[in-house]
Amino acid sequence: MDERDLRGLIGQVKGGRLSRRAFVQRMVAFGLTAPMAGLMLAGNGVAMAADIRAGYKPTKAGGGGALKLLWWQAPTLINPHFAIGTKDQDASRIFYEPLAAWDADGNLVPVLAASIPSKENGALAADGRSVVWTLKPGVTWHDGKPLTADDLVFTWDYARDPATAAVTAGSYKDCKVEKVDDLSVRVLFDKPTPYWCDAFVGIVGMVLPKHLFGPYSGAKSRDAPQNLAPVGTGPYRFVEFRPGDIVRGERNPDYHLPNRPYFDTIEMKGGGDAVSAARAVLQTGEYDYAWNMLIEDEVLKRLETGGKGRVDVVYGGKLEFLLLNATDPNVEVDGERASVTTKHPAFSDPKVCQAMNLLVDRKSIQTYIYGRTGKPTANTVNGPERFVSKNTSFAFDPAKANALLDEAGWKKGSDGIRAKDGKKLKLLFQTSINAPRQKTQAIIKQAAAKAGIEIELKSVTGSVFFSSDPANPDTCTHFYADMEMYAYSMTQADPAIWLLMYASWEVAQKANKWQGRNVVRWRNAAYDKAYNAAQSELDPVKRAALLITCNDLAVSENVLPLIHRAEVSAVGATLTAPRSGWDNDLSFLPDWYREA
Repeated sequence: MDERDLRGLIGQVKGGRLSRRAFVQRMVAFGLTAPMAGLMLAGNGVAMAADIRAGYKPTKAGGGGALKLLWWQAPTLINPHFAIGTKDQDASRIFYEPLAAWDADGNLVPVLAASIPSKENGALAADGRSVVWTLKPGVTWHDGKPLTADDLVFTWDYARDPATAAVTAGSYKDCKVEKVDDLSVRVLFDKPTPYWCDAFVGIVGMVLPKHLFGPYSGAKSRDAPQNLAPVGTGPYRFVEFRPGDIVRGERNPDYHLPNRPYFDTIEMKGGGDAVSAARAVLQTGEYDYAWNMLIEDEVLKRLETGGKGRVDVVYGGKLEFLLLNATDPNVEVDGERASVTTKHPAFSDPKVCQAMNLLVDRKSIQTYIYGRTGKPTANTVNGPERFVSKNTSFAFDPAKANALLDEAGWKKGSDGIRAKDGKKLKLLFQTSINAPRQKTQAIIKQAAAKAGIEIELKSVTGSVFFSSDPANPDTCTHFYADMEMYAYSMTQADPAIWLLMYASWEVAQKANKWQGRNVVRWRNAAYDKAYNAAQSELDPVKRAALLITCNDLAVSENVLPLIHRAEVSAVGATLTAPRSGWDNDLSFLPDWYREA
């Protein structure tokens, strides 16, 4: 499809001869994401789609009783800007809201915003250097204070401040936010920015109340009482939080959407495991919803026969991947393990990393564990299609892995374990506790043993592994192991923010309370150069090539993509629970209700 064809299709949408949905479906078929297709329409003067809330049936707020949710990785804090894992992001979304959210079709839907900015309504600058967001009037925080533009300016300043050490800093540090009036702000960019809807949107966009967090910004950020007792604008007001266990809320009687929320109370129970969570929804009906069904597909199909619920599968941008520590977790420098001043004795050699890649049997992992819920991949970026590298491939080849290890100077000893310079090739491999990950660990360990690599397996409770506690040595961001495995979601329609995970300036370390995006601590000057060039490259073809270079460097030297995973949830038979693969599970929580 060339530019003329594309403009013709957009013209058909403008003229009403082609539906938005049909246009989005065609673009997805050509490899674009749904959000990118939506932005393409918006950028050409086509208004965003009608609000999905038009399908909401309840005629009054409340009366729905209790909504019971299971998150088998329990939240440890409720501040979205410190949320390391999805469980903290989702717990935060119960109480806090962004200006807009992505729906399942990739359309931007206003939440706290009065409308979505566009060229048509004059809020999106023609030169791509600014956008004006206007708040809905009359929205209040849970303590009754009004939501104003001052809260948006504060949230921007809070998140971008290095002393705050917010995980969302990357979405705010390269823009400037200025107050226009009490209900409007202007977001300014140093250069034309086609992807203008990062700050204040979706998972990274939740707004904080200035009057409560103001005294705790910067270096005091971790001391804020609201990190554990949120005061937001969301559909439910805070009642109770026991970190690592449970979150409770009650209906917000002053919520800004009509006839919402439907439920009187909400409970997010954490802990346990994915199988017991699935059983509690699909077989016993004890709970209404269970998150992240990281369970073998065969087990899910069996549980569905219970008749109390259904499995909901949505593909988005989630990747299950294996990280090879670029630093030495067994050496301490100035009181810090895995310091960036150290090099891993094995994985500092790309040949060893390549050998490990050849010892991962992705097809078996997909066939015997993930089934319909995952696809094997060799790329860290798996969409949009124009950003997906064709230069990579994966193979399971123990013989070639052995040859690479020989070339790298790691020789087998009498015990069958390889060694170099007196150090044996013994590795600690950690991940969170759940059956698919433990089975994946076992598959990798077995293959590695055939290549003379001894692997010790470590499994950490999810609520601990994904904790943002800077004093907890077992978190994934501390990464005090040789290898670790988990999943991460690309929630933007552009991979630039996703690829910050491998940028040198994003290294997670003691200085930033282990809140940097680059958990693996891999640093590469060529990667940084290509990434920075892409940020100022206006030619979309050249920019895509630069970002593909970033992908190729990361997967050739360090990161081992395993499975492009679907978002899988267990949903009660009578629960209507709209969700999006481009946002988090609770992005449309106000629209959840139970059918009669």
